[in-house]
Amino acid sequence: MAEKPGTFKLELVDDDQETAPPSDHRAEFATNALTLALTALSQRALVALSSLFALFTVASVFWLGMAISADPTPYQIVTLAIYAAFVIVLNIIVRRK
Repeated sequence: MAEKPGTFKLELVDDDQETAPPSDHRAEFATNALTLALTALSQRALVALSSLFALFTVASVFWLGMAISADPTPYQIVTLAIYAAFVIVLNIIVRRK
């Protein structure tokens, strides 16, 4: 006889079967999770290093400006301006990548 769709039916399921995946799958999952976490962490570290690079280069221009501010000569001012332009261009190149 054909059963009607949506009829309630009980099935017997053996409890003896192992429902947990084997330990190899767990180890593979843990390795993949660790790899994903380290990848994200290394990408964040690269972004932080890029920001630190910009901070250090701009700080070097500021420090040199403070070093010559007591009695600057025209040669020192021009040299500092060239160095500051170089730092700006360098930071633009690094940020573009």
